[in-house]
Amino acid sequence: MTARRPAQRSATAMHTRTTARRATTTVGAVAALAALVATGAVVAPAAAAPAASAAEPFLAPYYTALDLTGDKQVTKADLDVLTDHLGATPASAGWSTVAAADSDTDGVITVKDVVALSQRMIYDDGPFELVEASALDMQAAMNAGVTTSVKITQEYLDRIAALDRTVVDPGAGGRALNSIISTNAQALTIAAQADATRAQKGMTSMLLGVPIAVKDNYDTADMPTTGGCGCWDANQTSDDATMVKNLRAAGAVILAKASLDEFAYGFVSEFSSFQDPGKTLLVASPLNTTKTAGGSSGGTGAAIAANLAGIGFGTDTGGSIRVPSTYNSLVGIRPTVGLTSRDGIIPLALTQDTGGPIARSVTDAAVALDAVTGVDAADPITAEQQGHVPDSYTAALDPTALKGKRIGIVTSMLGSNATVLRLWADAKAKLEAKGATVVEITTVPAAFTATLNEGSGSTNEFKHDLNIYIQNHLAPNVTARSIDDILASGRNVTSRNSIYTSRNNVTDAQYQAWAGPSGTHTAAIATGNATVTQLMNDNALDSLVYPSGSPYSTISTNMRLSPNTGMPAITVPMGQAVAADGTNPVVGANVNLEFLGRDYDESGIIGLAYAFEQATHARATAPLYGPLK
Repeated sequence: MTARRPAQRSATAMHTRTTARRATTTVGAVAALAALVATGAVVAPAAAAPAASAAEPFLAPYYTALDLTGDKQVTKADLDVLTDHLGATPASAGWSTVAAADSDTDGVITVKDVVALSQRMIYDDGPFELVEASALDMQAAMNAGVTTSVKITQEYLDRIAALDRTVVDPGAGGRALNSIISTNAQALTIAAQADATRAQKGMTSMLLGVPIAVKDNYDTADMPTTGGCGCWDANQTSDDATMVKNLRAAGAVILAKASLDEFAYGFVSEFSSFQDPGKTLLVASPLNTTKTAGGSSGGTGAAIAANLAGIGFGTDTGGSIRVPSTYNSLVGIRPTVGLTSRDGIIPLALTQDTGGPIARSVTDAAVALDAVTGVDAADPITAEQQGHVPDSYTAALDPTALKGKRIGIVTSMLGSNATVLRLWADAKAKLEAKGATVVEITTVPAAFTATLNEGSGSTNEFKHDLNIYIQNHLAPNVTARSIDDILASGRNVTSRNSIYTSRNNVTDAQYQAWAGPSGTHTAAIATGNATVTQLMNDNALDSLVYPSGSPYSTISTNMRLSPNTGMPAITVPMGQAVAADGTNPVVGANVNLEFLGRDYDESGIIGLAYAFEQATHARATAPLYGPLK
């Protein structure tokens, strides 16, 4: 595994105040309470889900700051406590129990305080629309009894059946999405279990009952794990990947396996799973189905952009989370290598591989990341995370997080694309308007350039790392148990046979010289980490930013900065191409801005990305994939 010099933590204090993005409240009850404020009448609050256990973190601190019962959320139980103390003052017995809920700080508990408390409930009895629904929206509607996990799961299954392999784009060259390889026959049963948990214990997790699509290189005990290759259609593993286990433990519904570029190699997301020999499928972007969804996690990107699942997970070796995120106008997090376990995930190059969320918002991405961190003995590099993981990454969701921060941009990473340059100018203005100082870095040390130019391990490491997966995880009935077997099967993307052959020809000595303890690539990553950290320290930066790509393309080697340092990055939409950009832009094509942080400073960059997201609201949606009629 990669040995990295510990990165210095940012000296800038983390903001922890969260502002509600929408009114997740008991709409009718709060309106009634507000109407009675003038008269001083006392009413009973509307029914809500039972109080939850305190086992899991919740959206913090907005939805937890006024908790009176100690269960890390505001529920009917808290409203009951507060209404029992209506009229209480600091001289009253039990004032300490409710003092935190004296929202207007007038020294007396009134109906106004009850109204203010109810607004912190994750509860919404208004109409629920699945398309573009966040995890918070789903929780609020399920807590109110407006919908259930079973209903939500069925809606997603219906959308997959109706939209994924169907050409819905009437324009020339329109293609099917092909974003899903398998759906889970047990999904509705799992959803029903989540509903039963909610009925008995309340909302035990922000992912309870939320349907998740994972890239089809994550092992799942209830669906095959093909790696995008028809040669492994029969790979029904007996266990889940560690990250999948964590998602299940949080109550998520593992809905489907998303398609990917075969064995996560490239950016076009071409796969052969469950196809006739010699046949392949390509994943299309819901924003423009004549274009690729990117890769290698293209199926995850397309599925989330088309609202075929609530949240998705991909893997990233050299850009495979961030490319589909920028192509499909989504948020993607490539965590610090060591924050999430890779055990049970088909590898590409373990010096750089890491798994993380792809979502429609920074909030959803933070909620998802909370569920999948943890030390795993099966992936020893995860031991590095001890002491660096907060109770909840959602505590960083502060719309003022940019204020006072220093954001660096290496100007050579901007490239020359007219759309990118225009969007960066707009983004810079937004960053500065929100109180950030943008530091333009025009010269960098040679080691920084070398870090960007260091290659991927996908050639030198693939055979070595794949053989470890085959030995430890591949189902015993799968006959293709080596690269030679894969080539002999003819059940792969055969146009890449020469790539497989070159990977197969890598000797163990070549692997060790590249990725061994004293290998050149191992040293390059450690040097890259030290170099970028020092650059940030020298300029007192909280983050480096750069475009994740240009319209349906990349910019030089920008995507390599995070993999070649092991440092975390989050990518978030900053806008779309317009005709006035010239140079024959693909009108509507999305471009993302990427925030890079120090090792294990996911909270810091999540906060910055959230504040940027709230300042821009730049995400493009997919109008062809709206609600089913």
